[in-house]
Amino acid sequence: MTYKQKEPIWTKAFISIFISNFFIFLAFYGLLTSLPIYVVNKLNGSTADAGLIVTIFLLSAIIIRPFSGKLLEDFGKKRVLVISMIFFTLSSFMYLWIQHFTILLVLRFFHGIWFSIATTATGAIAADIVPLKRRGEGLGYFAMSMNLAVVSGPFIALTLIQTTSFLVLFLILGSLSTLGVFITAISKPNNPTLSKPDSKDKGHLKLSDLFDSKALPIAIVGTLIAFTYSSVISFISTYANELNLLNAASLFFAVFAVTMIISRPFSGRLFDSKGPNIVIYPALGFFMIGLLLLSMTETTLMFLFSGAFIGLGYGTIVPCLQTLAIQSTDRHRSGHATATFFTFFDTGIAAGSFLLGIIASHFGYSTLYLLSAIFIIVVTFVYRWVQGQTNGHSSSLDWSESH
Repeated sequence: MTYKQKEPIWTKAFISIFISNFFIFLAFYGLLTSLPIYVVNKLNGSTADAGLIVTIFLLSAIIIRPFSGKLLEDFGKKRVLVISMIFFTLSSFMYLWIQHFTILLVLRFFHGIWFSIATTATGAIAADIVPLKRRGEGLGYFAMSMNLAVVSGPFIALTLIQTTSFLVLFLILGSLSTLGVFITAISKPNNPTLSKPDSKDKGHLKLSDLFDSKALPIAIVGTLIAFTYSSVISFISTYANELNLLNAASLFFAVFAVTMIISRPFSGRLFDSKGPNIVIYPALGFFMIGLLLLSMTETTLMFLFSGAFIGLGYGTIVPCLQTLAIQSTDRHRSGHATATFFTFFDTGIAAGSFLLGIIASHFGYSTLYLLSAIFIIVVTFVYRWVQGQTNGHSSSLDWSESH
């Protein structure tokens, strides 16, 4: 079968879920960038308070996400997505009336609940929509919705803060989320109806309703990647400020996103045609090189080069691991596999932000990034061991079938 004869990825249903996911993450990254400033400047909070609003959001996502797979299975993926996006949007508008830090914390926890459910649903729906034999490529393209939001969310937020006000920012982010709800509601996903075994214990919650055991090994690898990546997302701005390169910090993520987007079509096709190892091992190498460059950087050019390598490595690894997690289990449990993977991933980000922050405070950022680069070697051996244990046992599509 030639490439042109393959089933298309960019169907109306895929474009719809791509746009919906983009608007969710646009609001997420816009608020992630702006709320710390809002807490310090408008609510007279401390730097620790600013960090707490990020932690509380991740905490709610980690707590709720394991239950998301069960919700998707019992009530339907699109229905759960629409409902969760409605509440996510309402939460986005509620920032307009926040005047006290304690109430903001409550809202952030509430907002995180619907974020975790909605993003689990979009990931599971995308996995169902893309052609089975092009899943690596399709989920790679889907991840671009998050890559675009990484750049556009902070850009919109910082621009609006500088030119208008926080109220205008919250209003626009809420309005864009509303547009996402509308697009989701009118879309007609063409994903197949997936049969699942009848359960005699429908009313009873079991561990298998929260986690997919087959996806756990790859989810653990994802945790280690997220743990390492937290050194970048949590401390890159303060590291840039220490190096007197703060103006380059915004460009870092622009370069980061561009390299992810450029590499995505090639890495996805290679994953589907040759298997995961030929993509993931080089990506781990690129990630390590980027962290090494970051630990040694002294100039803007070197700083941006590190962003390119990190984007190329990290941006390739995550969608590949997500695809492997989904492929490891039965098709009707794509929601459980997605929830399992991102529960562990969120945990890695949260744990890394805390533990690596301690390392940075004692030994400095340069040492932190050097140790993070060395840690990638450990991750590589863990991935190699996991693949050795699980290779050949996928209950879904084996990549060799894509030929």
